[in-house]
Amino acid sequence: MSGFPDIRRQPGRLMRWCATAAALAAGALALSACQAAGAGSELVVYNGQHPQTTAALVAAFERETGIPVSVRSDDESILADQIVQEGRSSPADVIITENTPALEYLQSRGLLARLPTSILDRVPRADRSPRGDWVGVTARVSVLVYNTERLSRRELPRSILDLATPRWRGKLAIAPEETDFQPVVTAVARAYGRARALAWLSGIEANGAAHTYADNETVTAAVNSGQAELGVIDQYYWFRLRAEVGPSGLHSGIAFLAPANPGYVLDVSGAAVLASSDMRSDAERFVAFLDSREGQRIIARSDSFEYPLVSGVPAAPGLPPLATLRPYPITLEQLGDGAEAVMLMRLAGLLP
Repeated sequence: MSGFPDIRRQPGRLMRWCATAAALAAGALALSACQAAGAGSELVVYNGQHPQTTAALVAAFERETGIPVSVRSDDESILADQIVQEGRSSPADVIITENTPALEYLQSRGLLARLPTSILDRVPRADRSPRGDWVGVTARVSVLVYNTERLSRRELPRSILDLATPRWRGKLAIAPEETDFQPVVTAVARAYGRARALAWLSGIEANGAAHTYADNETVTAAVNSGQAELGVIDQYYWFRLRAEVGPSGLHSGIAFLAPANPGYVLDVSGAAVLASSDMRSDAERFVAFLDSREGQRIIARSDSFEYPLVSGVPAAPGLPPLATLRPYPITLEQLGDGAEAVMLMRLAGLLP
């Protein structure tokens, strides 16, 4: 796990971080580094989203407000666990995640602050915490990515359950450690029950054993290169690959499963203010900026290829309109904190 960001903060807050760093590192070196750091007033963002997009948002926020921001980027699950470990001594003011389960996980432990209604109301009610502790920033939807030279669209499965059948043995690419996969697993368990979900995951593990990767970028690239025939990803991975390789390098496409199929899940990237933050006002300004027209336009123009949630801000060209999507009817609250999905994947041998 990587270290803490370089933080120059106001004295009281700095000492709180120093104490945590010393406890975690169990060494005098961390303490001396803390004591040498200067005092300041810097907002700390734990970022589980795309670093490039967050960097553009931070730069615009700093220009607009003059508030300096320090960003630590890592996998959202690592950051969420870090905050739980740090507890009320966390140096983080804001966390941005790729998916809502990490936010629900922190909310359930009382580590998030309630956001003002003026921030929550910037996005639809379905795209924010019912308790008001986090707010959605972008949306993404799960799709099939398939190699267009090895499969035709008519050969693609219409149900997520079909991916566990022998037809796809050795042809399926998976990234089970990606948190993007958890909402799909949760939806399958909700639709069919835990026993059937576990049997499905066992089939997924068998079919994807030859093509198991660390992340969905690699899944998408493997399918595009023909190493595997298909996989399940969020749509933006393929759009990012298309922008990177251009028409001549593109040998894959994406397709939706049948409307309302549990493998067809709309999920949300969100942001929250930490209850332990003593820069609450600045932290709220930052989260509000993410859901401002300017912030959402930055996202729409970036290479993240996610859906803006604020009304009136169009998505990147080429994305199917958000209003036309027909995902499985599950709420973000029902997606929960991902614990059930992780448990089932461990039982199926997909996770250690």
